[in-house]
Amino acid sequence: MTAGSRPLRADAARNRDKLLRAATVVFGERGLEAPLEEVARRAGVSIGTLYNHFPTREALFDAIFPERLAALERIATAALEDPSPWDGFTGYVEGLFALQAEDRGLNDAVARRFPAAVELNEASRECLRHTERIIERAKEGGGLRADFEPQDLAVLVWAMSQVIRESMDTAPRAWRRCLAFFLDGLRAGAAHPIAEPALTEGQMIRIVERSAPGD
Repeated sequence: MTAGSRPLRADAARNRDKLLRAATVVFGERGLEAPLEEVARRAGVSIGTLYNHFPTREALFDAIFPERLAALERIATAALEDPSPWDGFTGYVEGLFALQAEDRGLNDAVARRFPAAVELNEASRECLRHTERIIERAKEGGGLRADFEPQDLAVLVWAMSQVIRESMDTAPRAWRRCLAFFLDGLRAGAAHPIAEPALTEGQMIRIVERSAPGD
């Protein structure tokens, strides 16, 4: 509800709360492409009622996921306070993927599969600012290879989100083995020169836009 707008009637407020609870469950089970009709059915309201409260799919995302991404901010804070910069970095990455593995919708959100969700993207950008500090600190501490950039972590997130998405039902902890191999390769002592540079910000944006589902 925006500043200056009229409060919702009691029945409308109850319907909105039911929709938010149902959407959290449905997106968690099925990801961000889950049918909105299923959200309405779980909430016990009509699809018209859903659209009255949330005119677009992205509006529903914006009502749910920024708060859920707050858990990632707590993980980032713990990482920055860890006396070992390397342990802080690995704890942050592991915590991020653990959150994704618990929730298909959050997995999709972190992978930025719906860039039109404005508040969700702002929350994601705030997470990125934390990530940049965590990475820089780990490099300065000598644990993380010097050529690793935040864009490289974004690529790892895209890759791991697919691993999580495809293995969640059959082997929900498989991502941990995959991540262990990645982290060993990110240690400064294991580094060797890489000819290919990190993605630019513009390249990342174009990749995200192409990978997002159509309207």
